[in-house]
Amino acid sequence: MEARPPSYEPRGKPFVSGMCALSPALVEQCFAEGTVRPLARNRHAPAYAVARLARHPEAGVRALVTPRPDLGPDLVAELREDPDENVRGRARLHPFSRTWVEYDMIHRIIAHGPDCTCPITEPALRPSPGWFAACAASEEPVLRRAAASWPGLPAELVATLAQDDDEDVRIRLACHHPLAPPHLLLDVFVTRPAHRPHLLTLPAFPRTGMTHLIGHPDPQVRALAAADPALPNPPVEDPDNSVRRAAAANPSLSPQALEALLADPRTAEGAAANPSLPVARTHALR
Repeated sequence: MEARPPSYEPRGKPFVSGMCALSPALVEQCFAEGTVRPLARNRHAPAYAVARLARHPEAGVRALVTPRPDLGPDLVAELREDPDENVRGRARLHPFSRTWVEYDMIHRIIAHGPDCTCPITEPALRPSPGWFAACAASEEPVLRRAAASWPGLPAELVATLAQDDDEDVRIRLACHHPLAPPHLLLDVFVTRPAHRPHLLTLPAFPRTGMTHLIGHPDPQVRALAAADPALPNPPVEDPDNSVRRAAAANPSLSPQALEALLADPRTAEGAAANPSLPVARTHALR
């Protein structure tokens, strides 16, 4: 490894310092170049380097190294008294970071914000069900977010996390767990546009009960409400084209109302796709 790093492009060096076993010379090179952030997550980092990282002048570096499972109790105690609030918060996670698998799960949660749309996949290795259950009962939001991200969480814990005070917990539960309640899926759809394409694919996503959203300022939300088949008066005159199209396709409309909409270029496309359109009329449109 000492011989190869000069041949790596800049994008490859973080991989080497973050994933590979490094000689003392390469460790010192990381410190000399100021590229220690990948080293802070490297499970092969020697103990002396980890201790040095735990006392690094940059709070961001200390925060990265704080949840490592190989930190000694003295360092953990020291970091719990760190002047930086973020570092202290991560030090409180340490009892739940006993293995590298648990550490990786916690880091995945920390590294991705509430609007992250990375592919939702199960890791090859994950902590035990008991670990996730303990996280669900934790006072630390990061750990409850980890629990909410596991699709195997029991139903009673899902019900509890669906009412969590932390928005990120509720968002993760809605996006990851098949038992997330429909009202939570709808709430996340309304408040977090980044997750809308995924939420619409979920079987539990509600299709009715949208009346209260007809006047919402976001046209995507109004379009969802306009498609509600229980809606008494679909908003076919909405100023937004996507809302008018959804309203015109609403199956609650009568064949007579659809005829008027078919004659209007602003609503003809939605009306032509309406499942209530008589078969003969549908064939006549072809």
